[in-house]
Amino acid sequence: MLGKKIRMERIINRKTNKCVIVPLDHGVSDGPIDGIIDLPSTIESISKGGANAVLMHKGVVGTGHRGYGSDIGLIIHLSASTGLSPDPNHKVSVTSVEKAIKLGADAVSVHVNVGSDGESEMIANLGIIAEICDEWGMPLIAMMYPRGKNVAEEHDSEVVKLAARVGAELGADIVKTNYTGDHDTFKDVVNGCPVPVVIAGGPKVETEEQLFSMVRDAVNAGGAGVAMGRNIFQSKNPELMTRAISEIVHNQITVEEALKIINDK
Repeated sequence: MLGKKIRMERIINRKTNKCVIVPLDHGVSDGPIDGIIDLPSTIESISKGGANAVLMHKGVVGTGHRGYGSDIGLIIHLSASTGLSPDPNHKVSVTSVEKAIKLGADAVSVHVNVGSDGESEMIANLGIIAEICDEWGMPLIAMMYPRGKNVAEEHDSEVVKLAARVGAELGADIVKTNYTGDHDTFKDVVNGCPVPVVIAGGPKVETEEQLFSMVRDAVNAGGAGVAMGRNIFQSKNPELMTRAISEIVHNQITVEEALKIINDK
């Protein structure tokens, strides 16, 4: 489908077939945390750093994207829940593919917590949205996380493999999921998912070296890149952090070389 192909090239580098996405949707779940209060400044920094796209909710597109600086892909998130909800794992639809098109989106994303109490509603919603995306030629990113009372460890390769595969089976063009902790088990996730897989950043890591090692291992295992929020927008220098991660993803630089980028004054 030509329209989807054209839009995909706005969020995935056509030469490397990989991407660096920076989610900025945390305001709904966590409120105005550091790094997303001044969206124009943050987006400009990560754009300069070489990110392929940002991901955000519909209401802040007008205040954050773009009309200034260099361009960057736009992904509209269709799902939400707040941190005050009785069940934060239960994500509901808060907008539509059609609204995202009107906002100029290059892709949309949906969040599914596989194994949670609300799983049935979320996977049904994913399947329906995938069909609507096909009608409009809109790329769909499925955030597939294993979470719930039957999930003992969210990074275990067996549950991550299942979550990723569900996303592909129901029509996602890109799956975002947890990194399993090592090259070999994450390679199993990638091999079991017929669409590109990008890793989530998760909680803010303790050291940059840990972060860069995770990104490099994931890409070396066949991952298609990253979709990282806090570890980028809450870093000391979001532009340099984005650049370092982008260089790992697209040019396979070493962890040592990435550390040199962020320490460049």
